[in-house]
Amino acid sequence: MIYGVRSNGRSHGLVLTKPIVVKTMLDRVGYTSQRNLSQLRVIEPASGDGAFAVEIIHRLHQSSLNFGFSFNKALSNLTFFELDPSMGAILKERLSSILNLYNEKLPEIIRVEDFLLSKTQKCNLIIGNPPYVRHENIPETQKELYKERFSTFRHRSDLFIAFYEKGLRLLEEGGILSFICSNRWLKNQYGQGLRSLIQRQFRLSEIIDLEGTCPFEEEVIAYPAITTIKNCQKSPEANYYKINDVADLAFIDKKIRSSRTLHNLNSNNWFSLDSRGENYEKYLASIESQGFKIGIGVATGSDKVFLRDDFMSLVEPELLLPILTSKDLKNNKLEWSGNYIINPYNSAGGLIDLTKYPKAKIYFESQREILEKRHVAKKSPQHWYKTIDRIKPSILMQKKILLPDISGNSHLFIDGGNFYPHHNLYYIAGRKYDELVILASILESKFIRDQLMELGTTMNGGYPRWQSQNLKKLKVPRIDAIPKETADELIRAYHERDYETINILISQKHIEKYNLRPAQMTLFEPSDEPYGKG
Repeated sequence: MIYGVRSNGRSHGLVLTKPIVVKTMLDRVGYTSQRNLSQLRVIEPASGDGAFAVEIIHRLHQSSLNFGFSFNKALSNLTFFELDPSMGAILKERLSSILNLYNEKLPEIIRVEDFLLSKTQKCNLIIGNPPYVRHENIPETQKELYKERFSTFRHRSDLFIAFYEKGLRLLEEGGILSFICSNRWLKNQYGQGLRSLIQRQFRLSEIIDLEGTCPFEEEVIAYPAITTIKNCQKSPEANYYKINDVADLAFIDKKIRSSRTLHNLNSNNWFSLDSRGENYEKYLASIESQGFKIGIGVATGSDKVFLRDDFMSLVEPELLLPILTSKDLKNNKLEWSGNYIINPYNSAGGLIDLTKYPKAKIYFESQREILEKRHVAKKSPQHWYKTIDRIKPSILMQKKILLPDISGNSHLFIDGGNFYPHHNLYYIAGRKYDELVILASILESKFIRDQLMELGTTMNGGYPRWQSQNLKKLKVPRIDAIPKETADELIRAYHERDYETINILISQKHIEKYNLRPAQMTLFEPSDEPYGKG
């Protein structure tokens, strides 16, 4: 149990798979008893209590009956890895019981060791449920070993990224890897290296997105997906299925409405909208290309020290800035909690001289032990009272759209220049106030929500995440091309929270409608007075 214990008492990385998921995965990679399985070498890299192993053995035995080969001999083509010795003992006992039914003894097919550090021969199939271990829960010694061995294990990668790379490297030509794990690597930054590896050398065949379902034997927040990858000729396309109930896996090929094709596997973003045609480019553009700036609030390294609601009585008022956190934006309301952040920087960007601020000096000294334990302070001991990010008071005075990273709000608030944003808030600033309102109105639309669902992961409840990497990829209507009448209606709809009108004005239907009229360079009804043009 090198990865520690979760809050429910189970080990990090140990999440057991439901039988219907196991059977579906084996069916879809062709490991069925209707096929001669005698020569297929199979590896399961994290076997747990044997959900995959038991089904694989059953199918191999039935195949031996159907095709007349030696079951005993074919068993040697199976390898089941398990890192945890106690779980390995359970696996051994379970497989021994299964093989007793077939009058066979358990051969040396269980390896109680770290699959990622193991030496093993190449194989035809790698299948299973690799461990889910967040970057911060991986011991440093193991982390360094994995970084040396796996080029895709970078940034804040989950452990399963390394399992993908090791598995792919072990595939014979024509071999298949099928894993069920978090879908986050398909879209986020730490998955970029793995996506690039697959793009260059392998073929992504299929994604079955199970987000919102429970494919495991316990309730976990895992955002799961089944991905199938082949070591064969590359293709720019892959099948994508969205499943709303695990039971639907039995009928996946019949659920045409829940399937589509991804066309962008040669790009950095497999879920980009570029494939919808160049007409999108005529009417849509990125947020930043239209003169707006996307930013994120300040990270301090110790919010308990830098954020308080009683600072006015503790330090010099000129060092304080009112700060908003995501907790201040809930239930479609903006209610400031009264917190201030103490700004340790001077107007030139350097740290203040504490001798000139006696109250602040006393306060910081009282918190010194806490502050010096932070990574940022260890890197610069002489600057022990700095925040991770430099505070820029000019950000407070900017008018800006506020976007909590994780939020169930349907309304997006605009700060008129009264608050500094915390690091769990993204913000969009720039241009005139009315133009910010129009952009906020657009961002509240289902059209944008659908893009976010494709570009990034969603949280429980189906809420998309406002993250900088996804905000920069969004395609929104060109604000300067919006007719004044429509712009005014979007402003009204924003203030009145009229989301129905917003969804009518900002919709793919409008884009498709005007694609039929190439001379019309706007999403909206023609007007002689486009907004922003005078």
